[in-house]
Amino acid sequence: MAKQPMLKFVQIERDMPEKRTADARKEDFDEIYTEYAAAKAEEQSSRCSQCGVPYCQTHCPLHNNIPDWLRLTATGRLEEAYQTSQATNTFPEICGRICPQDRLCEGNCVIEQSGHGTVTIGSVEKYITDTAWDKGWVKPASPEKERTESVGIIGAGPGGLAAADMLRQAGVQVTVYDRSDRAGGLLMYGIPGFKLEKDVVQRRNDLLADGGVKFELNCAIGEDISFDDLRAKHDAIIIATGVYKSRDLAMPGSGATGIEKAIDFLTVSNKKSFGDDVAEFTSGQMNAKGKRVVVIGGGDTAMDCVRTSIRQGATSVKCLYRRDRANMPGSQRETQNAEEEGVIFEWLSAPKGFADDNGKVSGVVVQKMRLGQPDASGRQAPEVIEGADYVEEADLVIKALGFEPEDLPTLWDQPELPVTRWGTIKAEFTTGATEMDGVYAVGDIVRGASLVVWAIKDGRDCAQAILEKMDAAMIQAAE
Repeated sequence: MAKQPMLKFVQIERDMPEKRTADARKEDFDEIYTEYAAAKAEEQSSRCSQCGVPYCQTHCPLHNNIPDWLRLTATGRLEEAYQTSQATNTFPEICGRICPQDRLCEGNCVIEQSGHGTVTIGSVEKYITDTAWDKGWVKPASPEKERTESVGIIGAGPGGLAAADMLRQAGVQVTVYDRSDRAGGLLMYGIPGFKLEKDVVQRRNDLLADGGVKFELNCAIGEDISFDDLRAKHDAIIIATGVYKSRDLAMPGSGATGIEKAIDFLTVSNKKSFGDDVAEFTSGQMNAKGKRVVVIGGGDTAMDCVRTSIRQGATSVKCLYRRDRANMPGSQRETQNAEEEGVIFEWLSAPKGFADDNGKVSGVVVQKMRLGQPDASGRQAPEVIEGADYVEEADLVIKALGFEPEDLPTLWDQPELPVTRWGTIKAEFTTGATEMDGVYAVGDIVRGASLVVWAIKDGRDCAQAILEKMDAAMIQAAE
């Protein structure tokens, strides 16, 4: 009888790729995890229980066929594992790096629930596709037949690029417009290199370009080209701008210098890592070196800011969050990494205002909180503890409070563009179609600030809907 290659979760313990020491990784912006060796990837994949109802798959927004590519990896059929992974995910090596697996696939793994420790799905996913790149298995789009239809995509983030890939594979002429100087959106400028090294993003951009996707960068819609001209130029338009307007704090002292927005801080840091000449960094405005840094917020963006500050050489880094650790929205894995690197978390602490010295921030006025009765959703609401205020000294304060949509109808002079009361675009979740003929929207600009994996799903679903509509139109024209 052949040896059973799977269900080894009892004999083999969960083992993540080796993590670089905190002291070593604080010195650079390289990724903190090393790569699996082939034998280790096969070993960890063999822990999968191949359960009849794969909760890992059902809790993945893309419904990746995880059990199958784990089995293929465990049995050494790595190219087939890559093909299986790539079939449902445009950027598996990116999702393997930055998806919050502890809240999605790994957090719902059956053997995790039984106490044996989850399969390291994200690390194996990363290994499979990194190996595929090394082996030359990843190829640019090569459609069997070129089509005459064209699609313009506004936004070169994960949703827009996922749609571009699927459309180009089908032979559609695709042009991606973005106001930044590099494609990738938050993958390129919002997420630090220690979570996602930028050559990983750039090689995908290059692959799309090699497959025939055209990029119009440094191109702002409403300034460099009008939305109406874009609609006239293409058969369909996909809006994939993401949400970049930072939520703010209107409180005493908020006008002091040294109080910055998270997206600005992270963008400057990433530009500096590219070797760009960045005035805000050189001047010290967006440079944490030698400063006492306080980050306000508890999501993944806040974790990116505190860990970036450590690497820039801050003398101290503290994170204020108004709830406790258990109620923190960010990844617990990222919180642990931050603590290892020297970040101090001040739980149940909320800003009340800012102290300044001649107009420059010198501290955050903090009010201590406690958790009260649960609200309608079951989440406990924070309540102020009277008389427990104090000042947390700071030379640089970074607000990581989340993002909101920009006012696209005004920016693009499109008052008829359908938006919700939150400013997100009204579109069908399954297709991305809006009330405007031939105009679609995907990702955060529809959902609000969300995960990269959801943007990829939306982009792929939208591309499929557009292709089906184009095919139907061709059949109708032929009749």
